[in-house]
Formats: sequence, C-alpha cells, structure tokens
Amino acid sequence: MPDVFSVDKRSEVMAKIRSKNTKPEMRLRRALHRLGYRYKIHDTTLPGKPDIVLPKYKTLIQVRGCFWHGHTCNDGHLPKSNSPYWVEKLQRNKRRDRRNDRLARQLGWTVITVWECRCSSEKRLEHELRRIRIHLERREAAAKRGSF
Repeated sequence: MPDVFSVDKRSEVMAKIRSKNTKPEMRLRRALHRLGYRYKIHDTTLPGKPDIVLPKYKTLIQVRGCFWHGHTCNDGHLPKSNSPYWVEKLQRNKRRDRRNDRLARQLGWTVITVWECRCSSEKRLEHELRRIRIHLERREAAAKRGSF
C-alpha cells in the first residue's frame, strides 16, 4: 500500500516526532512528582539516556512508544508500506533497548518499562503508578535493611 503522504510531507511529519518529553512521558512524570517522587530526566551518564531516573531507589523508568519500540498492542503494528525497512528498523530499536537495559542492570539499576498505551487513560496510568510505587516501596524497605 503506498504512503498517503508525499515524500516531503512524510519527512515533515516524521521530523515532528519527539524522542524526549513525549506526552506519555510527561503524564507519568507529572504523576510521579504529584506523589512526591523526585527524579532526573534523560541522564546521559546512564545507558540509553533513560527517560526517568530515581537515584534514591536506583531505578530507571523507560517510557517506550508502542510503535517505535515494537510493543505487541494495537499501536505497535507495522506499516504496510516499506515493511522490510520497518521490520529491520524496529528490530534494531528492540536490540538497542535490550542492550541498554542489560547494561543498566549490570550497573546495579532496576529498569521499569512503561508502554505508551499504558499511559493513554487515567485508569491505565494509575495501574502503572501502583506497579511503580510497589517497586519503589520495596526498594526503600530493602535500603533501610541494608540489602541494596
């Protein structure tokens, strides 16, 4: 199936896609801040420049776009046009994600992945926040016991 946009228009559209400060990332950051968590963003000293870094908990949060990172939800589907290119591109992205996550874990960090689709509604975002809070509370308890 041919692209619905001209080459120039497609280039313009693709140029506007953000890699930092995306809507899902901003929603999650605002919610974490509201809950009292303080964090760094896009720390260049860590593998993959994680979206959210919680140093106190030695935890990184990667907010991944479903399309760009090959999620299995409906938003993660492959385009019909130029599919060989997209298959390779998305496989490269997934390999890079796995490598960066592995490197971060080797440095002693816990990596939490939050998918874009899980930030799309308040209910889904609340579920992700509960999951994150449980992890952070466990990390804090372990730190008090001296086991991390």
